[in-house]
This record gives sequence, C-alpha cells and structure tokens, in this order.
Amino acid sequence: MKTKLRWLRVTSRALFLIVLSLCCVYPAYSEPIADRTERLAIISAFEPEITALLSRVQGAKTDRVNGVTFTTGVLEGHPVVLFLSGVSMVNAAMNTQLALDRYAISHIIFSGIAGGVNPALHIGDVVVAEQWGQYLEVLMARETGIDQFNSTGKDDSIIRPGFGMMFTRSVKVRSNAHPDTVKRFWFPVDAKMLAVAKTLTPVELASCDQQKQCLAKTPRLVVGGNGVSGSAFLDNAALREHIYKVFEANVIDMESAACAQVAYSNGVPFIAFRSLSDLAGGGEGANEMHTFLALAAHNSTMVLLQFLRAWP
Repeated sequence: MKTKLRWLRVTSRALFLIVLSLCCVYPAYSEPIADRTERLAIISAFEPEITALLSRVQGAKTDRVNGVTFTTGVLEGHPVVLFLSGVSMVNAAMNTQLALDRYAISHIIFSGIAGGVNPALHIGDVVVAEQWGQYLEVLMARETGIDQFNSTGKDDSIIRPGFGMMFTRSVKVRSNAHPDTVKRFWFPVDAKMLAVAKTLTPVELASCDQQKQCLAKTPRLVVGGNGVSGSAFLDNAALREHIYKVFEANVIDMESAACAQVAYSNGVPFIAFRSLSDLAGGGEGANEMHTFLALAAHNSTMVLLQFLRAWP
C-alpha cells in the first residue's frame, strides 16, 4: 500500500511538472479585444491615403499588432480605429480580419485611390460603388487553338466572356448568417451607408495639386455602379475595356473586394470611397497615378469626412 501511495505521489509530481513546462511553452490564451468601445473601422491601403485622417483624430492612441499600427480615437464625433490594410488582396483580407478580432467594430469604411474603368469618369472623381467583385479570381483555360480557350466543363460559376485564357469565376463563401457554402461574385456594400452617401451635397474636390498640376475636368462625386478588385496594378487599355464591358465597373483597385468579402463573412456593414488617381491604362500618355496620387487621396478624404459628418 505504501509503495502504491509513493508511486501515486511521484506520478502526480511528474504530471504537474509536465503541465508546468507546457504552460511555459504555450502561454494561456489572452483576450484579443483591445477595448470594448464600439468603433467605425477606417482603412486605407498605404500611407498617403491615411495621413490627413490621422492628423484629425482626437485623443489618438496607438497599438501595434503583427506589424500593423492601429490608431484609436474620435473622428468627426465618432469613435474610430484607423489602420493600413497594406496593398493588395491578401494583406487587405488578413488585416481587416485582424482588426475585427481585436476591436468592437460596427462598420468598415475604406478610403483611398483607384483606377478609373468607366470612360465617362475622370481623374479626381470619387466613386462609391454599390458592390464589389474579384475580377482576377479566374480559371486559366486550356488553349485548344490559336486564340481559342476551352472554358467549358462543370464549373457553372464562370463569368463569360473571358479575356484570353482568363475566365473570371465566383468564389465560395460562408458566414454566420449563411453557414452553408454559397457561390458569390458580387459583395454589396451596406444599404444604409450607401443611402447616406447618396444624400451628400457636392463637396468641393481638388482640381489642382500643390505643384499646380491641374485636371482637365472638374472632379465630382459618383455614387453607384460596380467596383472590382484584384492583385494586379492595371495599366492595360484592352483589359480595362474588357472589365468595363463584362462587369460594368466604374472603378478598379487592389483591396476593396477583399475587405467586402471579409465584412460579409463577419456580418459587418461595409462601404468604400475611392478617388481616381489614373485611368488604368486608358489615358493618352503614361500612367498618371504618381502624378495625381496626392490629389486623389485628398478628394477621397474630403468625401469620407463629409460622410462621417452625415452619419448618425
């Protein structure tokens, strides 16, 4: 009996030491929420798009997670958290989800520059699309002849016509509201947020930058229509024409559709304000993005601030 008790004490001590060592290697899970204040998330892809907004935040505090700086405070009377998504789709999806996991986010707003696809739009215009899709979620079709590609088969999610061998497809998604997998191409923005955007009075948008480089057309706010996103900087007139024809897109960027999909999966309202810095390959000369980047970022910021003043 004594031998058995001694063996139990030794075994218990050994198990305790094992658990203790595991706790040192794998620390206890900690609550990821940074604070419980309900906030609007305001996202931009890179620094020039967010600088003016950060300078207006009252009571700003910063928190850095996974290399991403989150700034909390008050902007135009609303509790907010501002951060950079990083450029392109994976960065945008990853960091939007990181913010949702860490903060009590009620709505997601994206603000930044983009390329113009609709020939009726011009550099400096600010576009608020009704829905976003991923045009580079594609089937790379097998070539069966000169400029002939086989896009047939059982995949009923293909959007036709394609662009050469590239045929855009919808994506399979799930959410709390729709736990079963569904196929979607378009992810609509929030109806209430879009309705407020439609009520905005014409805001004064910049036509000239600090270097006195001026636009040929006076910029305007355009609410409605489609937007598309993909992991490519588009500077190709033929692909631009295809995107306008097939998707009836007004605007193209590299992040908004990714954020829209994450927002959909989390059941969080989303909207994006995008000002045209270039024409995605449709301009007469070289790409204009670096020429009008600052002007476009300013115009997007001005419309976003006006939206926040109108938001209840």
